[in-house]
Amino acid sequence: MNAERDLTRLLAGMRPELDPGRYVFTTVDGPAPAGVAPVVTVTEPEGLTLVVRQEEADAAGLAYDYVAGWITLRVHSALDAVGLTAAVAGELAAAGMSCNVVAGFHHDHLFVEHDRADEALAVLSRLSHRSAGLAE
Repeated sequence: MNAERDLTRLLAGMRPELDPGRYVFTTVDGPAPAGVAPVVTVTEPEGLTLVVRQEEADAAGLAYDYVAGWITLRVHSALDAVGLTAAVAGELAAAGMSCNVVAGFHHDHLFVEHDRADEALAVLSRLSHRSAGLAE
């Protein structure tokens, strides 16, 4: 499957999907602790950022202050596609929601406030329908 670059097709075909779990952002000085399987890692000068299931963070005694829902945009977006992140983040911002975006090789992943994740999914679904020219 070829990665999509056209913004209209990306938005129309994004098919946002909410993972049922609760995820947290935390940081450690070394590698991820035993029993913790990060879904995202980012190496920064200050430490290793981990995005992990909340129950794993709790079991490992990791500190966090943000609990997120994980939404995957199921469209296969090209890494050099222009505008998808801006359009999605802008739509969520207009609804008063934060959005932390991580690009994978095949898909974009959004981490939004867990308590508003269903609302975020609805906002993204409406954006997708509008982009496809469908009635909401």
